[in-house]
Amino acid sequence: MNPTVHIDPRPEAMSDVPGVCELPLTRAVVQYRDVHEIDLAGGRIQDIGLALVLEGRYASSAEAIDLGSADVKLLDLSSELVVLDWAYEPTIDHVAALVREAASGERKGLERFCFRLALRILERSGYGPLTRPTLLRIGFRDVCRDLDLHEGTSVRIVMGTGRIVRAHLDYDGNALVFRTVTADRDPVLEGVLEGAFSTGDLRRLVPASPSASGGYQVRFPLPLSLEEALEEMAEIREGLAGLLARFEPERHRTVERITRTFGRRETLAHLHVRPSSTRFLPVEEGEPPRPASPPRPQPSAQEPFGSGAVH
Repeated sequence: MNPTVHIDPRPEAMSDVPGVCELPLTRAVVQYRDVHEIDLAGGRIQDIGLALVLEGRYASSAEAIDLGSADVKLLDLSSELVVLDWAYEPTIDHVAALVREAASGERKGLERFCFRLALRILERSGYGPLTRPTLLRIGFRDVCRDLDLHEGTSVRIVMGTGRIVRAHLDYDGNALVFRTVTADRDPVLEGVLEGAFSTGDLRRLVPASPSASGGYQVRFPLPLSLEEALEEMAEIREGLAGLLARFEPERHRTVERITRTFGRRETLAHLHVRPSSTRFLPVEEGEPPRPASPPRPQPSAQEPFGSGAVH
């Protein structure tokens, strides 16, 4: 028995953020939403929103490295947070050594190691509600790199003079968002979106201010497995390519020629995620229903239950 009445003070790790988890976040692999995503819809093309915390004693200014871009960031992790995994100390030491090498101009080794680490973590965690946003972001990043590589994770479509539409994916809501210049309705865009994304639910975005930009949202059914996520990415790719073919045929021909030469980027298709033990098959129209099993015979009123003799 410890006779002392002394109560241990709060750990120094989280002393600057009262009332939150007391666990230091060093070595944690976290999903984050950085401030830059507010200014750049969909985030930067290099980032994947999955970071390894290098120094997390103070949650209000944790030092983390994005496992897609290999950029070291100062993140405020004191708000709601998803921790997918934890790295070992040797991994932290190796990443720190690669960061020091990258400071001298050699970044390729750091970028390759970080992205391989991200894929191993996603494979170990498996496909589920926690990993779905990151996997969708990686898949849509491949689509953007094939169709319209630029700083943002979005696809720009020029519908005419001064009519530029930007499409980005809402990773948490699983919806493709098309931003227009004005808040006015666009019947032409509505028609092509309905034709390009037949399985999606088309909604119009109505901003609070008439002077703000508007747009449209295509909501997709929630993918419950990696296979369904791959099917959704394929539909998004084909739909966006169809929009390019209609409004920018010359650009579409260039993209098709490059894709035929170098192939499509399919990062998600190379993941080795544990398959689900349950299969979900669509019920085809016109398929005859399975015959019901015959009812069990019931005892008659004249013959009480258990009237048979037992010898």
